[in-house]
Amino acid sequence: MVDYFFSQYREYPTLDIFLEIVAVVFGLLSVWYAKKDNIWVFPTGLISTSIFVYLLWKWVLWGDMMINGYYFIMSIYGWYHWSRKEGETVAFPISKISRSEKRIAIILFIFTVAFVTLVYYFFDKFTTWYAYVDTFITGIFFVGMWLMAKRKVENWIFWIIGDLISIPLYFAKGYTFTSFQYLVFTVVAIFGYLEWKKISNNAQTELQK
Repeated sequence: MVDYFFSQYREYPTLDIFLEIVAVVFGLLSVWYAKKDNIWVFPTGLISTSIFVYLLWKWVLWGDMMINGYYFIMSIYGWYHWSRKEGETVAFPISKISRSEKRIAIILFIFTVAFVTLVYYFFDKFTTWYAYVDTFITGIFFVGMWLMAKRKVENWIFWIIGDLISIPLYFAKGYTFTSFQYLVFTVVAIFGYLEWKKISNNAQTELQK
């Protein structure tokens, strides 16, 4: 069983294995902090995504590399956005997505999928079945990260969908540690959605009093 899951690591440099494990650990911490609505989601995410950008560049997984590069940039934006206050009150608390934000999310998804598809065609990367899945999942994660940076409850729905697809996807690519990471991500994302939804509903109830 162990050999089935980890045999591909025999050919990997020890440094790459160590870096993948570190990136996974900080990625798990980041999602846990996100669930708790804790601003540490961003510094831990920056560490994880910066390592993954390097590894994915080495592994020539450009779609995944672009996702993590985008995560890195949005983590900086989210860190700033979450830290803004009006006096002692958080300027942008957890809330549900608005109609205009839904339109932006759809546009962002379509644009992202189209852009990644063009990149893959240009570099002739549509050589495996999971390359096609990459184009779709990149769009899902781009929207999810944008919504999380804006503290929207619905970000978790996109993470759940993307994480579920990523579990078999990364295993098929030969990155077992990362596949296990997405399994844990899925569980945490489900609880994160329930927790953020409860916080949002409670806030709405307080406003109506």
